[in-house]
Amino acid sequence: MKIAVLGAGPAGLYFAITMKLRDAGHDITVYERNRPDDTFGWGVVLSDETMNNFAGNDPVSEAMIRDSFAYWDDVKVVRGDDSMTSGGHGFAGIGRMKLLVLLQQRARDLGVDLRFQADLDGAALENLRATHDLVVAADGLNSRTRQTHADRFGARIDMRHNHFVWLGTRQKFDDAFTFIFEKTEHGWIWAHAYQFDADTATFIVECGPETFDAFGFANLSQADSMALCERIFARHLGGHKLMSNANHIRGSAWIRFPRVTCENWHFDNVVLLGDASATAHFSIGSGTKLGMESAIALADELNAGKPLDQALADYQTARQLQVLRVTSAARNSTEWFEEVERYLDLDLTQFTYALLTRSQRIGHENLRLRDPEWLAQAEAWFQAKAGSQSTRRPMFAPFQLRDMRLTNRVVVSPMAQYKAQGGHPTDWHFVHYAERAKGGAGLVFTEMLCVSPEGRITPGCPCIGPDQEAAWRRLTDFVHAETDAKICAQIGHAGRKGSTRIAWEGIDKPLADGNWPLMSASALPYLPESQTPKAMDRADMDAVKAQFVEAVKTADRAGFDMLEMHAAHGYLLASFISPVTNRRSDDYGGSLENRLRYPLEVFAAMRAAWPDAKPMTVRISAHDWVDGGVTPADAVQVAHAFHDAGADAINVSSGQTDKAEQPVYGRMFQAPFSDRIRNDLGVPTLVAGNIYEPDHVNSILMAGRADLVLLARPHLADPYWTLHAAVELGDTEQAWPAPYEGGRRQANTLAERARAMA
Repeated sequence: MKIAVLGAGPAGLYFAITMKLRDAGHDITVYERNRPDDTFGWGVVLSDETMNNFAGNDPVSEAMIRDSFAYWDDVKVVRGDDSMTSGGHGFAGIGRMKLLVLLQQRARDLGVDLRFQADLDGAALENLRATHDLVVAADGLNSRTRQTHADRFGARIDMRHNHFVWLGTRQKFDDAFTFIFEKTEHGWIWAHAYQFDADTATFIVECGPETFDAFGFANLSQADSMALCERIFARHLGGHKLMSNANHIRGSAWIRFPRVTCENWHFDNVVLLGDASATAHFSIGSGTKLGMESAIALADELNAGKPLDQALADYQTARQLQVLRVTSAARNSTEWFEEVERYLDLDLTQFTYALLTRSQRIGHENLRLRDPEWLAQAEAWFQAKAGSQSTRRPMFAPFQLRDMRLTNRVVVSPMAQYKAQGGHPTDWHFVHYAERAKGGAGLVFTEMLCVSPEGRITPGCPCIGPDQEAAWRRLTDFVHAETDAKICAQIGHAGRKGSTRIAWEGIDKPLADGNWPLMSASALPYLPESQTPKAMDRADMDAVKAQFVEAVKTADRAGFDMLEMHAAHGYLLASFISPVTNRRSDDYGGSLENRLRYPLEVFAAMRAAWPDAKPMTVRISAHDWVDGGVTPADAVQVAHAFHDAGADAINVSSGQTDKAEQPVYGRMFQAPFSDRIRNDLGVPTLVAGNIYEPDHVNSILMAGRADLVLLARPHLADPYWTLHAAVELGDTEQAWPAPYEGGRRQANTLAERARAMA
């Protein structure tokens, strides 16, 4: 093939090398607009895993690179006068210029034609397309090719909030990848520092937009900007200067990071590679890795004997998911640093843990593999903070709300069962909840218990009132007598989402017959075919509030340990809070303060009827995932209002307000909403949302993103999830029901044997 490669960065050069290794007959020319010794970064970070991939592809260049590495194993966090170090992270750094020189040398040795100072305009690019079999655009995050053909690639660029400047220093940071956080007169500013050769370290300075503006960095020359950074970080630089290699940039060298994504990576005979197709934030150091590994994948597809269009399509299919995983982790890391001031008052142990796990690529047990001693100390700190002398995982730490003390932080999430008869719980409910209470979770939620027959979602949903008191009392008596679990009644009213079929007969669909009248904040049907609810008037509000109070009194007499008011997911109370469902023009519509008025009124009445010694929480939707709906910023205000009104904790959920929603799912996808509320307000939170592994639970808790973790589907699949999680983790302290002691011993013995064999 006759191939033109645009850009002589690591991705472009490594692609050319790899293609020549696959077939020396390829005619490859690399065009680079800069000189061969120009570079605008300092160090490049590569992991052991990445280098092993390179060794399998080209042992020669891998050895050349490895011989030039600076190695470190530790991550050090410095915050003011305090510091903490965690080991076992296995990184290596190399100067970007050194890496380019080595790759240039290897490419020339293999017969690649390298042409520098070749600044190609649009006409030249079109000529290359016409005269070559393939044009590989490896021309970086500011790709001219991508910009010229933006409509073909479906490119999107998200300019991130923080500002940063890429500097170097002769100060040594060869003992650890070091994060330095300094509090200044204008706010926090921090540095990412790491060694990449015997004499030089990268020193990236970053701060939020408010601090950037307050210092006036945008108006400073590079020299003045560096002098100011030297003053801020003087005690860490040991008298050494900061250096810039961005002299080609006029004025300030500070920039914001552009997050680049492309729907398509190729068209005709043009394909994007590396940063041209997707960028990964510098805080996880994976941009070079992604580009070079994508180069291997592209070369493999092009040498597989396929037609060009098929090879390019298969390349995108093969790599796009892998790149998305890394860039999603990079997005998590980016956002963590954008909100870092939220965490800087945390204990240094928890702050360090949050920093290490910020991308969600490193989990709790992975940290144990890296540095078991540090993690054991962190776990002991967490347990001590919870009032325990244990050294068990965070999920097994106790937790207290008012007089209710939980044995652990695992919670069985509310899950509709649709098995009630005429609003009454049945033996199904008794067995379902009793089994999960036996399963080791510290707290078990009921599904939403409706305050009236007209407040039910479906005919299969249970109510709570005097008629149901005995059935619920039977359950709570069993839970208290036979298990260590506590049990919470979640109380709510379906509002406009009521009078529908049970889930497996058509979720959210209206009943074929036997419908009951609905009410909501406004007269808006949930689905086009749904009933139109009545917009509640004051008499309706008073009547429903009285039903909530009666439900609370019943829950107390029935022996529930905790109460939750359901004000999420588009149900009645949530319909007042969201502007999507509240179109009122009276005192209960319009501003958020007005929209909260009735839910807060109901909460106050419920709290007054509930014993002071027992806790009460509120479930809210922190994001409607709909334009014009509740946002995470709004959710902080909502949570603040309920906490001020007496809520002991906020159960943070999202969505299900309107069918137009476009949620973004992923592992632990609601944890950032909980994190924001918990750490902005100092309010205890509970969180659910695609949490299914013990590692997820421990990571969320240890990083301070929530205080209690709810699992739904895992508890449907396994009522004994907590007991089995303890076995999986090698935790032999977990108590089982006495009749199951033989099962506990066998499970732990088999697990220990499996670990020994592994």
